[in-house]
Amino acid sequence: MSLTDRRGLLAGLGAMALLPATFRAAAAQASQSAALVAKAETIALRPGRNGTWAWMLRGATSILRYKRGNELQITLQNDLPAAIALCVRGVDGAPILEPLLGVPPVVAGTIVRVPLALRQAGTQLCDLWLRSDDPAPPIQPLPLIVEEDQAGSVDRDEVVLVEDWRVATDGTALSPGIDPKDAAAVYTVNGQLVPDVSIRPHERLRLRIINGCQRSVVATKIEAYEVRVIALDGQPAEPFSARNGALVLAPGSRADVLIDGTASPGSVAGILLHDGMEPRPIARLVTSTEPPVRPAPLPPAAPLPSNGLPEKLDLKTALRVDVPLAGPEWVTSASFTASSQPSFRTKTGRTVVLALTNRTASATTFHLHGHHFRLLDRLDDGWKPFWLDTLAVEPGQTQRIAFAAEHPGRYLIESTATDWAAPRLLRWYDVA
Repeated sequence: MSLTDRRGLLAGLGAMALLPATFRAAAAQASQSAALVAKAETIALRPGRNGTWAWMLRGATSILRYKRGNELQITLQNDLPAAIALCVRGVDGAPILEPLLGVPPVVAGTIVRVPLALRQAGTQLCDLWLRSDDPAPPIQPLPLIVEEDQAGSVDRDEVVLVEDWRVATDGTALSPGIDPKDAAAVYTVNGQLVPDVSIRPHERLRLRIINGCQRSVVATKIEAYEVRVIALDGQPAEPFSARNGALVLAPGSRADVLIDGTASPGSVAGILLHDGMEPRPIARLVTSTEPPVRPAPLPPAAPLPSNGLPEKLDLKTALRVDVPLAGPEWVTSASFTASSQPSFRTKTGRTVVLALTNRTASATTFHLHGHHFRLLDRLDDGWKPFWLDTLAVEPGQTQRIAFAAEHPGRYLIESTATDWAAPRLLRWYDVA
């Protein structure tokens, strides 16, 4: 079974002066704020040993949560010795937030302020990019949750941020984009080694599973539980059961699932990860001995409310573009310039179909900024019943995706091989 079939189961202190007046006005009226700091910290990756230095994106809390419909004022302070770019995965139609196209790189010791309209609910991810190709410690991202107006029939909402690290024999965490050689692969959940997630009998959890790995496509499996998928890449999906409780997620992908506490008190279920080499436990789902939350489990949940994406796409009049996932047009962030030729241009409101062809020897992850897309059927006569912003394409395959170019602006596209040593490659497209 292919990755995509399994996937179906699934800037400086003066930067504000550069923003359009409408965005400055929105920022002034923002009802909420997010103060983010990029800095170096240690993380416990080797039990019983000193912590490992890594670069982190930190907020007032470990998970940012806001309500849909609010204006959010993001302040990013760079305490790292390198220029960085902020990327928020899952946000549609925010060209001012586009790294390298909207917000200028944030140089060391400076601050940038950017407004963000939270128009869509969903699971999003704040990430940092380096402007240089020089080796540096890996950077830990920060989940951003935009909550629906109505939470629905859920007792608790938990984030499961899966991260991978390559730790050398001297305890150093290696930078992605370089050969890890004999470094050990270490996986954490929310920055911890094999943490416990509690659940009470008959309680319903909403788990927001995020693949925060640097390059790896991973399969996660929750043993002995039915896993009901309700959203993918931050967009609502018609609820369905993940086959055998397993989900395959590309780097940056997100899946919201429902888990009902049907196991006996005191029981433990493993949350496993398979990275293509071997399965390993990354967390435990522990049923508490507290009394049941209610006499019986909740009935099946209704679908999440729509974020307003179009119900249909006009494929007949679509702009069709071939996008090979490798070649000289692709550059790293250090070499990227907005004066380069775009991958394509389109008019606002038109449907765009991209043929993503992977002629390389390894699976490659494609990420579309600014819009979510549908994965088309093989015969190009329909699409899968969910929206995505990230897709893994296997070697030798071509996958076709379609999206409605609803949001004017300039946006990035990414192509990254699923290999720790692979660089993140960029191009851009224009909606006018």
